[in-house]
Amino acid sequence: MRNVFFYLIIVLLLASCGNSGNGELIGVQDRPRFYQPDPYGTIFIPLGSYTMGAGDQDIFYANVYQSKTVSVESFYMDETEITNNEYRQFVDWVRDSLAHTKLGEGGIEGHLITEDDNGEPIDPPVINWDTEIEWDAPENKEALEDMYLPENERFYRRKEIDTRKLNYIYYWIDVQAAAQKDYSQPANSQNASLMNRPQGLKDRSVYIRKEIINVYPDTLCWIHDFTYSFNEPMTKSYFWHPVYDNYPVVGVNWKQARAFCNWRTMQMNGFLESIGEVGVNDFRLPNETEWEWAARGGAALSPYPWGGPYIRNSNGCFLGNYKPLRGNYVDDGGIRTLIVAHYAPNDFGLYDMAGNVSEWCADAFDESAYNFAHDMNMYYNYDAKDNENAVQKRKVIRGGSWKDVGYYMQVNARQYEYQDTCKSYVGFRCVQSYLGRKKGDSPKTESNVYN
Repeated sequence: MRNVFFYLIIVLLLASCGNSGNGELIGVQDRPRFYQPDPYGTIFIPLGSYTMGAGDQDIFYANVYQSKTVSVESFYMDETEITNNEYRQFVDWVRDSLAHTKLGEGGIEGHLITEDDNGEPIDPPVINWDTEIEWDAPENKEALEDMYLPENERFYRRKEIDTRKLNYIYYWIDVQAAAQKDYSQPANSQNASLMNRPQGLKDRSVYIRKEIINVYPDTLCWIHDFTYSFNEPMTKSYFWHPVYDNYPVVGVNWKQARAFCNWRTMQMNGFLESIGEVGVNDFRLPNETEWEWAARGGAALSPYPWGGPYIRNSNGCFLGNYKPLRGNYVDDGGIRTLIVAHYAPNDFGLYDMAGNVSEWCADAFDESAYNFAHDMNMYYNYDAKDNENAVQKRKVIRGGSWKDVGYYMQVNARQYEYQDTCKSYVGFRCVQSYLGRKKGDSPKTESNVYN
């Protein structure tokens, strides 16, 4: 009896130690402080409200640029379009991950980590990035042979990577589908009529989507986009040659751009986790509302990103890279794409929001989207499958490009391309939603209680 009483006292003492607050509601204590890191190469765009779609003119009388007042939350946006060299980092990562996997599966030690620190198996194994890939080592030749072009496809016997093998596999959760909460069971006497409310499917794995995306750009886009036009030099050199390192990447379709965003998120959150920090929001393509708000640069009713109604400055120089005159591509300083940030930024600090290359947005294209989409973070998307109609695969592009006339430089101009097509005039940039309301927020300055 004495032992029972002793243990009871110990239990009460331990319980009192783990339950601070003397019975009051004080919230979970010792929560970590969080500071939102600024992603390298991005600009912070503050939250705001503006009249979306307000511009200068509708020369086609198509009435597709309706006006709508919308609100946008804070986010980060790349200050330039994604460049060839930045996208090449993604391609090289996919190439190296494939090589590590093949070497590990081929019995070469050091390329895959199959056990954790406690000796427990890791399934599937993870890549050991500390091990260097010896591409020319004789013992690696057989394992890596499948990554190269077959001998009958080699040009002058050059042994080159088969870019058709560079597939990036990733998974994502379709929260839009999950939010619909499909009926988990048919109507019955207990759950029928108006009471048969959707509860969501019991097996949540149905909302996990798997994507297998070939990441190499379509370098032939320079030729198939323009008939009877000599663009072979761009096909042969644009993506890989050092002179084009800081030019915007093109030949990347909407799905490849999304895969890049997923990889970039994995890279950043993987690093933050390795140093014990909390992860951040995903990188993604901007929605139309975000893109137009960023392009306007705070000039709410200006038709162009540079803040004025003209496409030339006071010296008569063009303010962006587009097609200035009929048959004349060069008066703006270039004939095709130009190095990013060649022209001055807008008032937010963003470059090339008009011209150079058009940019993928996350939204599906619908002429009437302004009528039914919400006025808070307006976003309309449709996840079109490969076997669906072409109309359902239309995705919004914004900003105009080097081949477009000045009309498409307006911030309200909307165009579309198909999600599975690659063009020599379409690139992209990433955004990341800001964690919180705005920069500088803290309990000490923003709350009258929690300070």
